[in-house]
Order: sequence, then C-alpha cells, then structure tokens
Amino acid sequence: MNRARWLLWLPPPAVAALVAGLMWLVAGWLPGLTVFWPRWLALGPLLAGIGLMVLAARSLQQAHTTLLPFTPERASRLVTNGVFARSRNPIYLGDALWLLAWALWLQSWPVLLGPVLFVAYMNRVQIAAEERALTLRFGKAYTDYCERVRRWL
Repeated sequence: MNRARWLLWLPPPAVAALVAGLMWLVAGWLPGLTVFWPRWLALGPLLAGIGLMVLAARSLQQAHTTLLPFTPERASRLVTNGVFARSRNPIYLGDALWLLAWALWLQSWPVLLGPVLFVAYMNRVQIAAEERALTLRFGKAYTDYCERVRRWL
C-alpha cells in the first residue's frame, strides 16, 4: 500500500484551493518580494485553464464515464481523444494554469512556487493512485496510452 494513500481524502479542487490560499498568505508575508508585471497577464493562463477543463469534462461526459478523480476504478471507458490525446491529466493541468494565473495576479516571486508544488503533489499522490487504478481497470490499453501521451503536456 502506498504510504501517501491517506492523502487522497483531499479532492484535487481542494488541493488547488489550499495551494491558492497559501500563495495568498505568502504574498502577504513577503511584501518586499513584489514585482509589478501587468495583472492582465493572468488572463492567458486563466482562460487556457478554464478551456482545458471544459473540454476535458465534455469529453468525459460524452464517453459516459466518471469525472470524479476519487473513484478511477469506476471509469467505464478510457478516454483518449480530444484534449486527452495531448495530456493524460488536462483537468489537473487546468488547475495548474489557474494557479499560475493567481500567481501572476498576486505579483509576487515566491508564489510562483505554488503551481510547482501543486504539480509535485498531484504527481506523487493523486495521479500515482489514479494511474494504478486505471492500469488495473484497462490494462494494456491504458499502459499503451501512457506511452503515447504525456502526463501533463
């Protein structure tokens, strides 16, 4: 059993929200490390993240399979088309882009670590557990998919 399994009780949107909250606190604690790039720069990653998440949710819905990351063993189909042809985790990539947008909005160098920490956590805990479950569920079809398509980009 994976030692990090107990961390799975926290859903990915809550992990992203927790990281976003920590980023906000860090920006307040370290005001001397502020940079003044235009806040409109946050718009690009924000819109890209929203777009990815909408397209991924639509693909999962059209395939009549679960959107919930807590129960990957309940996936009825392996979705490999649409945005899933480019990223195995487009929804998490969308979350990371949202966090990047938030970092740009906060205008603080240290908070740029927020999206990095989110990706590291997701790789180590959430995605690792999902990949084990999907390998058990779909076998060679899933491992072949993993060889063709990168985890993030």
